[in-house]
Amino acid sequence: MKTYVNLVNFPPINNPVVTMGTFDGVHLGHQSILKKLKGIAKENNGETVVVTFEPHPRIVLQHDHHKLRFLNSFEEKQNLLERSGIDHLVLLTFTKDFSNMSSKEFIKTILVDKIRTKSLVIGYDHHFGKDRLGDFDHLSNLCKEFDFSVAQVPAKEINDIPISSTKIRKALSSGEIKKANMFLGYQYSISGRVIGGSKIGKTLGFPTANISVDYKYKLIPATGVYAVYVEYKNKKLKGMLSIGSKPTFNEYNEYIEVHIFDFDEDIYSRNITICFNKRLRDIVKFKSAEALRQQLFTDMKRSKELL
Repeated sequence: MKTYVNLVNFPPINNPVVTMGTFDGVHLGHQSILKKLKGIAKENNGETVVVTFEPHPRIVLQHDHHKLRFLNSFEEKQNLLERSGIDHLVLLTFTKDFSNMSSKEFIKTILVDKIRTKSLVIGYDHHFGKDRLGDFDHLSNLCKEFDFSVAQVPAKEINDIPISSTKIRKALSSGEIKKANMFLGYQYSISGRVIGGSKIGKTLGFPTANISVDYKYKLIPATGVYAVYVEYKNKKLKGMLSIGSKPTFNEYNEYIEVHIFDFDEDIYSRNITICFNKRLRDIVKFKSAEALRQQLFTDMKRSKELL
């Protein structure tokens, strides 16, 4: 997959089949759009193009953007789209000036004049342009003027529930990992650098790696203890992760720390990725360090069974 920032050096390509959106999560709903995109491209000897935006439009337009949380950083989104088999990724810098571009102006200047779109594929609820006035009906009227076709993909549903990034974010914030992963079509993950910690886990016989997450807008799942996979140096390891405070030791700052099973390498300052499998329990205050240690043995046994 080739990536172009603001269409710099975007070349003439064969019968461009285009979709556009924020694609937060690249979930199963998005993947159904990408499947349609690739199908049309194959039928017409064309090439697939995904147009997305960075930063996320809501970061630019909302005054309380510091509270926003998303499923993917741009790099994570880029990797997921590449794995989906997309030919070209166009990254447009989203600014307040850009947000004032009308839907018709966007179609003409970006999709027609620069990308030379032959076919456009959008989701069932897609809106774009100033005040989000552009929709399927609007596109259907304009496609004749600009000589391209447009196709709309219906909502992807699981158990009669339409999949959306919003529903996935809510599931993760509630600790519903199974539901979130089912909607995503893969295991939700966070990545970050291993930093120094209080070493409490080591005194209990469960040394942990504390993680500083790279992307400040990354959604961290609900507090609790999780069974997880740990990706490090192209290896997939098993472990258990704690998100939250350490009330047993009267420490109430929030931490993200993972104990990796059967592993003793020094990974301080290294980058690792955590893939969530299942939430095991809440963070609770134990009567003693020994009571917590016994619980950790139970958590480890259950995690190994799950993983």
